Amino acid sequence: MKKSLILAWILVLGKAMAMAPPHGYYSKTKPYVPAPQKLTHLHFFLHDTLSGQNPSAVIVARPNMTTASVPFGEVIVVDDPLTVGPNITSEVIGNAQGLWVSTGRDVLTLMVYLDFGFMKGQFNGSSISMFSRNPITETERELAVGGGRGKFRMAKGFAQLKTYFRNSTLRNSIVEYKVTVIHY
Repeated sequence: MKKSLILAWILVLGKAMAMAPPHGYYSKTKPYVPAPQKLTHLHFFLHDTLSGQNPSAVIVARPNMTTASVPFGEVIVVDDPLTVGPNITSEVIGNAQGLWVSTGRDVLTLMVYLDFGFMKGQFNGSSISMFSRNPITETERELAVGGGRGKFRMAKGFAQLKTYFRNSTLRNSIVEYKVTVIHY
């Protein structure tokens, strides 16, 4: 009986100690005050090169079946330079890294999974992320901005794309981006 009583006291005291409120890892609740939103407009050119001595895009997967009209099923990894002007000799302000996935069976359409990192100017160290459908045969199109980091934390918005130059044989292109971003 004495052993049972001791065991009962140990369980009661152990439970009481386990339920003690924790101290030091939380703070008093404060009302939420959202940070003011900022609206930023960006304008730059993306240079995508799948050929030559130093390509910025590489095909990493291709399906076994072949279709003559479009490269359906290709996966392309990119590290494309971003410049201020349309010439590759223009000032490089960052790069776009990620994937293009060819998802259109009849019309050349790419799914875009890209992070646009900026290395110069007031947005140095910041990036915006785009995840969207890109029907590249259309001269003008729009992509969704779905996030960012640095000065573009919690970014949302859209990018208007316009093909500036395209060589279908070499699979090289220059695309103009006009991006509108809302961020904190």
